[in-house]
Amino acid sequence: MPTLAATVLQSPDPLALARFYGALTGWTVHEDDPTWARIRPEDGPGLSVQYEPAYVAPTWPGTENAPGMQLHLDFQVEDLPAAVTRAEGLGARQAAFQPQDDVRVLLDPDGHPFCLFLPGA
Repeated sequence: MPTLAATVLQSPDPLALARFYGALTGWTVHEDDPTWARIRPEDGPGLSVQYEPAYVAPTWPGTENAPGMQLHLDFQVEDLPAAVTRAEGLGARQAAFQPQDDVRVLLDPDGHPFCLFLPGA
C-alpha cells in the first residue's frame, strides 16, 4: 500500500514559502534547491514546495472564472487568537470570508488557504 509522504504546494518562491511553513509549524526546512523544498516534522508526512513560474493564487471562497482552491491545510491550535496573531506575524493574512467562529481561514504568503482551528472544531 502507498504511504503518504507529503502534500506538495506550488509557489513562485519555494524556499520562502517553505520557510514560512517551517516557522509556522516548527518543522525542519530542507532547502533542496531553488525549485524544491521540504518541510518535515520529526515523524510523519510533511509538506513540500515546488517551483511554479506561472503560479496564480487560488480564490477563497471560489468564484467563477478564477482558480479555485484545490485543497487546504488544517492546523489544530490551543489558542486561536494567539495562533492567528503569530501566523500573521509570519506573513499570513486572514481571509475575508470566515465560515465558523472556532476556525480561522488564513492565506499564506502565496495565497494558499489554510485553517487554524480549536480542538473539537
